[in-house]
Amino acid sequence: MEIPQEVMRKAEKRMEPFDTEGFVLGGGRQDAEIMVVGEAPGELEAEKGEPFVGRAGNELDKQLHYLGIERDDMYITSVVRSRPYKWVKTNKKGSGGMRKANRKPNAKEIFAHAPILDYQIETINPSVIIALGGVAYQRLTGRQDKLSDVLGTPITTQLQKLDEERGEYVETEQSSVIFPLYHPAAVFYNPTIKSTIYEALDELRGYLTAKALI
Repeated sequence: MEIPQEVMRKAEKRMEPFDTEGFVLGGGRQDAEIMVVGEAPGELEAEKGEPFVGRAGNELDKQLHYLGIERDDMYITSVVRSRPYKWVKTNKKGSGGMRKANRKPNAKEIFAHAPILDYQIETINPSVIIALGGVAYQRLTGRQDKLSDVLGTPITTQLQKLDEERGEYVETEQSSVIFPLYHPAAVFYNPTIKSTIYEALDELRGYLTAKALI
């Protein structure tokens, strides 16, 4: 997908003050009925320029297989396109005692890349957007709901869109269906939620089947 140069220039300029690396635009069908929005690239994604190719990508593939969906059937992107990182101590030989670790994107980084996501959503106009994790859910809806309270529930709502002139988010005129799920990486940190994840996937599969999207 070609993003307007002006949109890209503004995003690059706004990201300059922050510790980020790489750029992952996203990929998939531009006429997709299903769009997946994650949080931000990790180390491997930033290196390869592709979304969800690391451990979280493998877990996402397992979940898609469970749903009976192929990556090629959808469009996959994220809220922030460059990997946010922080320096942490390490004992790894040859590292100089420090390494880059993934971190949660901050509000200004999310703001910087907002027009890119807005453009992709408007261009693809999907029937349902799967929000992977709280960052994606809050960016899309502007809500502060606890993710566990809305997990696996299709939510019809107006989306947040950045108004460049006002420098703030506004609601879109058109409503969209958001389906919140845990980020695939969440199970690595809390294996006890695996059953909850698959209950939510069952709900998603039922919704997609009822809407003839799979």
